[in-house]
Amino acid sequence: MFDGRLWPGRADRPRRGPVVLTAVAALALALAGPGITRADAASGCPGHRVQSVRFATGTLQVYRSGQYACAVTLAKSPGRRRQMSVSLQARGARAVVDSGRFTRLAGPVKVRSANRCVRAVGAVSGKKTATGGILC
Repeated sequence: MFDGRLWPGRADRPRRGPVVLTAVAALALALAGPGITRADAASGCPGHRVQSVRFATGTLQVYRSGQYACAVTLAKSPGRRRQMSVSLQARGARAVVDSGRFTRLAGPVKVRSANRCVRAVGAVSGKKTATGGILC
């Protein structure tokens, strides 16, 4: 006999959906932790920012995380594609370069920088800047 319920036997079970979703959201926030900031997410570089150099058409940002350094070049006004590049070189090693026509950022590029100075160079639309030796 039909009693009007679409799923017989389920009306007396407790609903677990909202509780499970809340627990999953809390776990995701706990795993993300305080170490992830908007700058990290926007740049793609882990760690903390150690230097930021503004120039006419953008900003060069250098980050450090453990024994690694990471760099990106951000366009001052993102939108249209233009020539952009970022280069990061640890002393005594080859430079790691990301170059091309991008809308927002070039990079991230990452090098092992344990106990070595690094030099970063960023360019947007023909204008460029460099850091000199940092993280020495």
